[in-house]
Amino acid sequence: MSRITGDGLLYTVATVDLGRDRLSLHWRNPTTGQPYRTFGELRRRLAKEGRDLIFATNSGIYAPGLRPLGLHVEGGRTLVPLNGARSGGNFALRPNGVFWIRGTRAAVTETDAYRRLNPAPDFATQSGPLLLSGGRIHPEFNKEGTSFKVRSGVGVCKGGQVKFAVSAGPVNFYSFAVFFRDTLGCPDALYLDGSISAYATAQADTQFADFAGMWAVTR
Repeated sequence: MSRITGDGLLYTVATVDLGRDRLSLHWRNPTTGQPYRTFGELRRRLAKEGRDLIFATNSGIYAPGLRPLGLHVEGGRTLVPLNGARSGGNFALRPNGVFWIRGTRAAVTETDAYRRLNPAPDFATQSGPLLLSGGRIHPEFNKEGTSFKVRSGVGVCKGGQVKFAVSAGPVNFYSFAVFFRDTLGCPDALYLDGSISAYATAQADTQFADFAGMWAVTR
């Protein structure tokens, strides 16, 4: 994990090498059937499985009841189906997309393209909007955009590395996309969530609201 500055704003960035690190997605505790809600609860569950939590962050936007709003795949099982909504907040600001991994491959794929591809991932989360697709910034983003919030996202970068980023302060969508493209070197990136976004490491836990899905890096 590192702290990186882009255009004067500080970001916490976790770089994941799928050839070395174990990246997985978690929603419900199999013992209770209830959402994990917190990084702490997830950490304790993983420890029982002999896994050390290196990094964790929230996955995509979720609905009331701590249910993922879009596609959620864990261990190859689709727990929530792909959501084709075209209206209703940031999630449906098309193009939106899916971050998915299969083995040591990771990708961010636009929702309709994902449906056609049907890649049978090990883990996947759907959210929106797409920040970048092939290096192109979302067409609805404006450099002068006035919506500034803490934001989190995930990018698939040159060489196949996965990079999660959480801004330390408010940022608009355009600047967030530029950070992934120009500073992190990620041509494809997906917005995960806004003001509630947080992360945990062995030394820190910035969570202050319950989550549905959570991405975890373990060794």
